[in-house]
Amino acid sequence: CALSPEFSSLASKAEVGSTSDSCSDKMNAQSVSFTLLRFIRLVSSPKRPIMLFLDDLQWADDTALEVIHTFLSDRMGSCMFFVGTYRDNEVQIGHALFDLMERLEISNVPLNKVSLTGLDQEHLNEMISDALCLYPRISKSLSDIVFQKTKGNPFFVLAFMQSLQSRGLLLYDSCQKRWVWNEDTIRAEEIMDNVLQLLSSKMNRLSKDMQSLLKVMACFGTITNESVIGYLSESPEYLGLRNGLEGAISDGFVEVNTEGKFKFVHDKVREAAYNLIPDRDTKQLHYSLGKTLYSICEGKDVGDAIFLIASQINHGKELIEKDDALCIPVAKLNMKAGKMALDGCDHKMAYFYFLAALSSLPDDIWDSHYDLSLRLTFLMARAANSSCKYDEAELTLQTIRERARCLQDKLPAYFLLVTIFLAQGHPNQAYATCSSILTQLGESVPETVTTETVGDMIPETLRMYSEVYGDDWLGQKMEDTTLSNIIKFYSAMASAAYFCKPSHMVAYFVCKMVQMSLQKGVCQYTPLALMQ
Repeated sequence: CALSPEFSSLASKAEVGSTSDSCSDKMNAQSVSFTLLRFIRLVSSPKRPIMLFLDDLQWADDTALEVIHTFLSDRMGSCMFFVGTYRDNEVQIGHALFDLMERLEISNVPLNKVSLTGLDQEHLNEMISDALCLYPRISKSLSDIVFQKTKGNPFFVLAFMQSLQSRGLLLYDSCQKRWVWNEDTIRAEEIMDNVLQLLSSKMNRLSKDMQSLLKVMACFGTITNESVIGYLSESPEYLGLRNGLEGAISDGFVEVNTEGKFKFVHDKVREAAYNLIPDRDTKQLHYSLGKTLYSICEGKDVGDAIFLIASQINHGKELIEKDDALCIPVAKLNMKAGKMALDGCDHKMAYFYFLAALSSLPDDIWDSHYDLSLRLTFLMARAANSSCKYDEAELTLQTIRERARCLQDKLPAYFLLVTIFLAQGHPNQAYATCSSILTQLGESVPETVTTETVGDMIPETLRMYSEVYGDDWLGQKMEDTTLSNIIKFYSAMASAAYFCKPSHMVAYFVCKMVQMSLQKGVCQYTPLALMQ
């Protein structure tokens, strides 16, 4: 992203806990692979190869690993040095990562495996000796105990040493002018089962402000924007976040990255911070954070922060249902977030936001908030369709067809339904739906058309076109929305006819579209008719 910041837009914004949809993931993977492969071919060469480093591959799903395999096995000009890391203690036999390595070897991709173990006793003693400014022979007794407790894990060693120092088990003696310790006391010290417990134990001794800051940041993930801390600090409930942030940075739990955002120094630190929140309070804290941000940012243009606000509130679904006053605002918030995700082609996340919006609405929503219900239900159908959830999209559209008050309100739903029929390979159903709608719009759609009729329409259409040629016809916008919808459905009908009707039927519908546009003005489907 340093080379091309916009490149990050290829990756969808992920939300923890989202349910994966294999069809949608496959389509996204193909799209990302296609773009990424061509980007790599463009910017790399034998003289200027590029390096790509990906950490924590143990968390990668099948889709991400498939993308990696695609560009690593490319034989058509990409020059890349790829480094991937994973924790071998967090992957089991059968993990997709092993399958990736096997497939790369089959594809004759040069592959080197390097195993990084913990520090051995000699190197650990050198590190502790250097840190305490002691001769190795003096620090060896301490390093042997530390090695026994931590197995040489560098992160665990650091956490354990800091724990000893903070609890007074490792002290600096000003008289001896050196660090001192009691071997028997440290040896008797019960080491935590894992680094999470050790970190959590240390965090439990921190100040209230620091604990609050760590809990809040953990709710937002590994990285938190400065603006989020700023917004929350405006609330009386979170006034101490700034003080807590300073302490968390000085104590080494949080750092500022190159983009000016606050980041946990390690994902284990974030996990330990999240574990500070009692299970019974987790949803409440997420909901409280989202609600506070919403109240502070209401009416402001917060950009992508809307995703964060909506996601936090959605964690407390049960709490939303108990707060009737928030049901509609939360639905509108999720609809706005979903619309932004849909506009950004993140169909999967858009689907979850719309689903959250619909689930927060009361049963009588179609009567009390008709316009909101209509827009939200249609957007939900769009997102479901784009995520390959065709059956769900059809059921959602059925709701609109049953509850919408007039044909005009139903037209977008019917057109999307036609699109779904065509995508699923059901042109006859698409054709019949278009015919039914056009009839309701006042058009007379013949069941069959002779080739002679079409033969007469083509020269007539060309004659009409020649009469307006040279005039500013393309600048004449079609004002009648009904006529625009008629051309829209004729366009879909022509597409369906291409697969299920004689070829001259397509020409008939195209001529109808062009003639109507020549007479009444141009709409967005006119150029398509002219091209055909």
